[in-house]
Amino acid sequence: MLDLLGIAVFAASGALAAANKQQTIVTFAFFALVTGVGGGTVRDLLIGAPVFWVHDWRYPAACLATALLIWVTPKHIWRPKALDWFDAVGLAAYAVFGAAKSLSFGISPLPAIMMGVITACVGGIIREILAHEPSILLRPELYVTAAALTAALFVGLVVAGIAYPVAAVVAAVAGFMLRGLAIWKQLALPAYRG
Repeated sequence: MLDLLGIAVFAASGALAAANKQQTIVTFAFFALVTGVGGGTVRDLLIGAPVFWVHDWRYPAACLATALLIWVTPKHIWRPKALDWFDAVGLAAYAVFGAAKSLSFGISPLPAIMMGVITACVGGIIREILAHEPSILLRPELYVTAAALTAALFVGLVVAGIAYPVAAVVAAVAGFMLRGLAIWKQLALPAYRG
């Protein structure tokens, strides 16, 4: 259920990107799907796992249902920063899910952390490319850093012997708090000065 909820939250950020562009229901559905499952798809291909949403209809159904929900909801319900906050929740959740799935497939800790980052970030990057928005990767605001903190903290806690559920909650909360602070206070890493 938590996995499906995380997918739905990421899918909502995709549908909201389509809403901001005043697109059709088909675009809403497509943006929701690729944002919801994009990172996990890349992760599964890289670690040699079956692509999760191809083998379980509930994942694409959650994306499509979320797109429909956003489509029928009046625009004034969604505040301008709603996309950022939905994305922050998805980012934290999927950095943990990606790292955890990678560990379960026998991936060693450092690549598992990287798979957590890929799982958390790639769907949003695809969404931005499709929406012709500047990629979060090209903005100094903390984004990938929050995913990296989440995945690294989760893997570190698991390696230290902390139970998966406890490690997952601690890591996801830490990552969400860092991303939330970045949204709220415009926190950013220093840029290269040459």
